[in-house]
Amino acid sequence: MSVNVKSEIGVLKRVLLQRPGRELEYLSPNTLDQLLFEDIPYLHGAQREHDCFADLLRSNGVEVVYLEDLAAEALAQNASLKYDFIRETIQRAGSTALGYQDALYAYLSNIQDIKELVLRTMEGVPFCDVFPNKDAFPMEMSQSTMRFLIPPMPNLYFTRDPFACIGQGVSINHMQTDARNRETIYGKYIFKHHPDYAGQVPAYYTSAENFSIEGGDILNLSNTVLGIGLSQRTQPEAIKRLAFNIFQDEHAEIDTVLAFRIPQARAFMHLDTVFTQVDTGKFTIHPAILESMRIFELTGKGMGQVRVRELDTSLEDTLKKYLHLDHVELIRCGGDSQIASEREQWNDGANTLCIAPGTVVVYDRNYVTNQLLEDAGINVLKFNGSELSRGRGGPRCMSMPLERLPL
Repeated sequence: MSVNVKSEIGVLKRVLLQRPGRELEYLSPNTLDQLLFEDIPYLHGAQREHDCFADLLRSNGVEVVYLEDLAAEALAQNASLKYDFIRETIQRAGSTALGYQDALYAYLSNIQDIKELVLRTMEGVPFCDVFPNKDAFPMEMSQSTMRFLIPPMPNLYFTRDPFACIGQGVSINHMQTDARNRETIYGKYIFKHHPDYAGQVPAYYTSAENFSIEGGDILNLSNTVLGIGLSQRTQPEAIKRLAFNIFQDEHAEIDTVLAFRIPQARAFMHLDTVFTQVDTGKFTIHPAILESMRIFELTGKGMGQVRVRELDTSLEDTLKKYLHLDHVELIRCGGDSQIASEREQWNDGANTLCIAPGTVVVYDRNYVTNQLLEDAGINVLKFNGSELSRGRGGPRCMSMPLERLPL
């Protein structure tokens, strides 16, 4: 078994999720900005909603696997991997973790169950867990009764971002924010050491690269065309580097990268918050980006360099040309109402997960956009995401396809 994702709409066979855990309970009003949240989800509600999401996928023939399980299975392949993983986790957790690295290493090494170890690194490690005798550290604990040596990762249930499957390869991303950059460690160990993937998945990008790129900006538009958002979280240098590495792989089918420049704003964050594919020739779009969008073509397969040129065609005409389509339908998030458009885009109305041509999974709360999708002939599978959506991400954000059937 290996990675095989060459479209956005081919029948989804295998998908990676992460069930929200205790890391959400470590959010507080004082840490929301630092951890990239606007509100605090109710954990048990978020877990119920996420379980409904997973069950909806399973009931439609999708195999669901979990990040925490694959990471634990990867680490179990070799006894030394556990300790390598602990060391790297501490190294990447910030200066406070490094200041207490010996104590943290001893604490994490004593966790015998590998999955529990993985979950603990996801949840975060408070000072008081490593040093339970608070009276021995009155000054260290004076600023906060819940001080973290390893910060929690509450954004991790958005599995789309830390890495991205591209054809039969993967981009292990360099995340734009410190709050999320450590999330990539799980994908690194999975693709290097898990028996399903080890030695079978070329890495087109790694978190060691200097420039940021995130998976919500990466769309497999066809087996030969990759779309990437030039956004708040993805830098142009990263797009060029990723394109160069893909073009250097003689086995890769991709020969064109289209970079879509969208406004660099929190509300738009990634390309897939404003633009997703729902069927052959049918796409959701947030209308606010259409006037300002710029499109760049990157080519150079087999040439040893990347050529970039800006296109002067509209989004519709660009999609028709590069995807060989006779007709393109852009389904406007929120329709013609500016208020509905802004509200439903904020609540991820354009962030659809296509599980087969013309069948998408969405939040039920975006009723205006959902009706427009149905009017366009799309089979819309809805579930409640009232708590999950507080993290600013939708069904596509919460899923990383590992295998799709070819179109």
